[in-house]
Amino acid sequence: MYTLIVGTREWSSWSLRPYLALRAIGVPFQEEVIPLRRGSTSEDVQRRSPSGRVPLLKMTENGREHLIWDSLAICETLNECHPEAKLWPDDPFARAEARSYAAEMHSGFPDLREQLSMEFVRRLPLPELRVTTKAQIARIVAMWTQALERHGAAGGFLFGRFSIADCMYAPVVSRLRTYGVPVQGSVQGYCERVWSLPGMQDWAKAAQQEVDSGLA
Repeated sequence: MYTLIVGTREWSSWSLRPYLALRAIGVPFQEEVIPLRRGSTSEDVQRRSPSGRVPLLKMTENGREHLIWDSLAICETLNECHPEAKLWPDDPFARAEARSYAAEMHSGFPDLREQLSMEFVRRLPLPELRVTTKAQIARIVAMWTQALERHGAAGGFLFGRFSIADCMYAPVVSRLRTYGVPVQGSVQGYCERVWSLPGMQDWAKAAQQEVDSGLA
Protein backbone atom coordinates (compact mmCIF):
# COMPACT_ATOMS: atom_id res chain seq x y z
CA MET A 1 0.00 0.00 0.00
CA TYR A 2 1.32 3.40 -0.99
CA THR A 3 0.64 6.89 0.33
CA LEU A 4 2.29 9.82 -1.43
CA ILE A 5 2.57 13.02 0.58
CA VAL A 6 2.84 16.00 -1.74
CA GLY A 7 2.89 19.76 -1.53
CA THR A 8 0.42 22.15 -3.14
CA ARG A 9 0.08 20.84 -6.68
CA GLU A 10 0.19 24.25 -8.33
CA TRP A 11 3.71 24.79 -6.99
CA SER A 12 5.34 21.52 -5.97
CA SER A 13 7.39 20.40 -8.96
CA TRP A 14 9.22 17.79 -6.91
CA SER A 15 5.93 16.20 -5.86
CA LEU A 16 4.75 15.90 -9.46
CA ARG A 17 7.66 13.66 -10.44
CA PRO A 18 6.95 10.61 -8.24
CA TYR A 19 3.21 11.12 -8.73
CA LEU A 20 3.71 10.49 -12.45
CA ALA A 21 5.84 7.44 -11.71
CA LEU A 22 3.08 6.03 -9.51
CA ARG A 23 0.54 6.67 -12.23
CA ALA A 24 2.80 4.92 -14.73
CA ILE A 25 3.08 1.71 -12.72
CA GLY A 26 -0.71 1.60 -12.40
CA VAL A 27 -1.07 0.63 -8.73
CA PRO A 28 -3.61 2.26 -6.40
CA PHE A 29 -2.23 4.82 -3.97
CA GLN A 30 -3.47 7.48 -1.61
CA GLU A 31 -2.45 11.12 -1.61
CA GLU A 32 -2.02 13.57 1.24
CA VAL A 33 -1.51 17.23 0.40
CA ILE A 34 0.39 19.63 2.64
CA PRO A 35 -0.41 23.25 1.74
CA LEU A 36 2.76 25.19 0.98
CA ARG A 37 3.65 28.84 1.65
CA ARG A 38 1.72 28.98 4.91
CA GLY A 39 2.81 29.71 8.42
CA SER A 40 2.18 26.12 9.45
CA THR A 41 3.86 24.52 6.42
CA SER A 42 7.25 23.87 8.00
CA GLU A 43 5.73 22.29 11.09
CA ASP A 44 3.30 20.19 9.03
CA VAL A 45 6.08 18.87 6.81
CA GLN A 46 8.48 18.21 9.69
CA ARG A 47 5.79 16.19 11.46
CA ARG A 48 5.42 13.85 8.48
CA SER A 49 8.77 13.79 6.68
CA PRO A 50 12.18 12.98 8.22
CA SER A 51 13.86 15.25 5.65
CA GLY A 52 11.53 18.15 6.37
CA ARG A 53 10.54 18.23 2.71
CA VAL A 54 7.95 16.86 0.32
CA PRO A 55 7.36 14.56 -1.42
CA LEU A 56 7.42 11.55 0.86
CA LEU A 57 6.33 8.02 -0.02
CA LYS A 58 4.93 5.77 2.69
CA MET A 59 5.06 2.06 1.85
CA THR A 60 3.25 -0.43 4.06
CA GLU A 61 4.33 -4.05 3.73
CA ASN A 62 3.42 -6.86 6.13
CA GLY A 63 2.29 -4.33 8.67
CA ARG A 64 5.57 -2.41 8.57
CA GLU A 65 5.78 1.16 7.29
CA HIS A 66 8.73 2.34 5.21
CA LEU A 67 9.44 5.99 4.43
CA ILE A 68 11.18 7.08 1.24
CA TRP A 69 11.92 10.72 0.56
CA ASP A 70 13.44 12.62 -2.36
CA SER A 71 11.75 12.49 -5.76
CA LEU A 72 14.42 10.52 -7.58
CA ALA A 73 14.83 8.04 -4.72
CA ILE A 74 11.07 7.44 -4.73
CA CYS A 75 11.07 6.86 -8.50
CA GLU A 76 14.01 4.44 -8.25
CA THR A 77 12.28 2.55 -5.44
CA LEU A 78 9.09 2.22 -7.48
CA ASN A 79 11.13 0.89 -10.39
CA GLU A 80 12.70 -1.75 -8.14
CA CYS A 81 9.37 -2.77 -6.63
CA HIS A 82 7.60 -2.87 -10.01
CA PRO A 83 10.10 -4.03 -12.66
CA GLU A 84 7.18 -4.97 -14.89
CA ALA A 85 6.41 -1.27 -15.33
CA LYS A 86 9.80 -0.78 -17.04
CA LEU A 87 10.40 2.74 -15.78
CA TRP A 88 13.90 2.69 -17.26
CA PRO A 89 14.93 1.62 -20.80
CA ASP A 90 15.85 -2.03 -21.32
CA ASP A 91 19.11 -1.33 -23.11
CA PRO A 92 21.88 -0.75 -20.53
CA PHE A 93 23.47 2.13 -22.43
CA ALA A 94 20.14 3.86 -23.02
CA ARG A 95 19.36 3.26 -19.34
CA ALA A 96 22.64 4.88 -18.30
CA GLU A 97 21.89 7.85 -20.55
CA ALA A 98 18.38 8.18 -19.15
CA ARG A 99 19.76 8.13 -15.62
CA SER A 100 22.22 10.85 -16.59
CA TYR A 101 19.32 12.95 -17.89
CA ALA A 102 17.41 12.44 -14.65
CA ALA A 103 20.42 13.23 -12.48
CA GLU A 104 21.19 16.43 -14.39
CA MET A 105 17.63 17.63 -13.81
CA HIS A 106 17.78 16.60 -10.17
CA SER A 107 20.88 18.67 -9.42
CA GLY A 108 20.94 21.37 -12.07
CA PHE A 109 19.21 24.28 -13.80
CA PRO A 110 19.00 26.60 -10.76
CA ASP A 111 18.32 29.76 -12.76
CA LEU A 112 15.45 28.12 -14.63
CA ARG A 113 13.94 27.03 -11.34
CA GLU A 114 14.28 30.51 -9.85
CA GLN A 115 13.09 32.62 -12.76
CA LEU A 116 10.37 30.28 -14.04
CA SER A 117 8.89 28.79 -10.90
CA MET A 118 6.21 26.17 -11.37
CA GLU A 119 2.71 27.66 -11.59
CA PHE A 120 1.09 24.58 -13.06
CA VAL A 121 -2.20 25.92 -14.42
CA ARG A 122 -1.58 29.65 -14.42
CA ARG A 123 -0.42 31.54 -17.51
CA LEU A 124 2.13 34.26 -16.71
CA PRO A 125 4.18 36.74 -18.75
CA LEU A 126 7.69 35.64 -19.61
CA PRO A 127 10.14 37.67 -17.51
CA GLU A 128 13.36 39.06 -18.93
CA LEU A 129 15.56 36.00 -18.71
CA ARG A 130 19.11 36.03 -17.48
CA VAL A 131 21.81 34.78 -19.82
CA THR A 132 22.27 31.77 -17.55
CA THR A 133 18.56 30.96 -17.65
CA LYS A 134 18.52 31.11 -21.44
CA ALA A 135 21.54 28.81 -21.55
CA GLN A 136 19.83 26.30 -19.25
CA ILE A 137 16.67 26.28 -21.37
CA ALA A 138 18.81 25.78 -24.48
CA ARG A 139 20.59 22.89 -22.78
CA ILE A 140 17.29 21.17 -21.95
CA VAL A 141 15.92 21.67 -25.47
CA ALA A 142 19.15 20.25 -26.93
CA MET A 143 18.97 17.24 -24.60
CA TRP A 144 15.36 16.56 -25.48
CA THR A 145 16.06 16.90 -29.19
CA GLN A 146 18.97 14.46 -29.01
CA ALA A 147 17.08 11.87 -26.96
CA LEU A 148 14.03 12.06 -29.22
CA GLU A 149 16.20 11.63 -32.32
CA ARG A 150 17.95 8.60 -30.83
CA HIS A 151 15.11 6.89 -29.00
CA GLY A 152 11.81 8.71 -29.42
CA ALA A 153 10.51 6.80 -32.43
CA ALA A 154 9.76 3.81 -30.20
CA GLY A 155 7.07 5.62 -28.21
CA GLY A 156 7.38 9.36 -28.46
CA PHE A 157 9.04 10.00 -25.13
CA LEU A 158 12.67 10.78 -24.40
CA PHE A 159 13.75 7.15 -24.37
CA GLY A 160 10.91 5.62 -26.34
CA ARG A 161 8.33 4.54 -23.79
CA PHE A 162 7.55 6.76 -20.81
CA SER A 163 10.31 6.60 -18.20
CA ILE A 164 11.62 8.22 -15.03
CA ALA A 165 13.52 10.66 -17.25
CA ASP A 166 10.15 12.00 -18.46
CA CYS A 167 8.92 12.20 -14.86
CA MET A 168 11.90 14.36 -13.98
CA TYR A 169 11.37 16.79 -16.86
CA ALA A 170 7.57 17.00 -16.72
CA PRO A 171 7.66 20.13 -14.50
CA VAL A 172 9.82 21.82 -17.13
CA VAL A 173 7.12 21.10 -19.70
CA SER A 174 4.65 22.89 -17.43
CA ARG A 175 7.01 25.84 -16.94
CA LEU A 176 7.47 26.32 -20.68
CA ARG A 177 3.69 26.28 -21.05
CA THR A 178 3.05 28.68 -18.16
CA TYR A 179 5.47 31.34 -19.41
CA GLY A 180 4.94 30.80 -23.13
CA VAL A 181 8.53 29.84 -23.88
CA PRO A 182 8.55 28.97 -27.60
CA VAL A 183 9.75 25.55 -28.74
CA GLN A 184 9.41 23.88 -32.11
CA GLY A 185 9.45 20.62 -33.97
CA SER A 186 10.04 17.41 -32.06
CA VAL A 187 10.33 19.26 -28.75
CA GLN A 188 6.93 20.88 -29.19
CA GLY A 189 5.42 17.48 -29.98
CA TYR A 190 7.10 15.99 -26.95
CA CYS A 191 5.72 18.72 -24.69
CA GLU A 192 2.23 18.11 -26.05
CA ARG A 193 2.50 14.37 -25.38
CA VAL A 194 3.68 14.91 -21.81
CA TRP A 195 0.97 17.48 -21.12
CA SER A 196 -1.67 15.10 -22.48
CA LEU A 197 -0.74 12.28 -20.11
CA PRO A 198 -3.70 11.31 -17.88
CA GLY A 199 -1.54 11.89 -14.82
CA MET A 200 -0.67 15.42 -15.94
CA GLN A 201 -4.31 16.18 -16.71
CA ASP A 202 -5.48 14.92 -13.33
CA TRP A 203 -2.74 16.91 -11.61
CA ALA A 204 -3.87 19.99 -13.55
CA LYS A 205 -7.49 19.52 -12.44
CA ALA A 206 -6.40 19.29 -8.81
CA ALA A 207 -4.13 22.33 -9.20
CA GLN A 208 -6.97 24.32 -10.75
CA GLN A 209 -9.16 23.46 -7.77
CA GLU A 210 -6.42 24.78 -5.47
CA VAL A 211 -6.26 28.03 -7.43
CA ASP A 212 -10.04 28.42 -7.55
CA SER A 213 -10.38 27.82 -3.82
CA GLY A 214 -7.57 30.20 -2.89
CA LEU A 215 -5.22 27.47 -1.65
CA ALA A 216 -2.66 28.43 -4.29
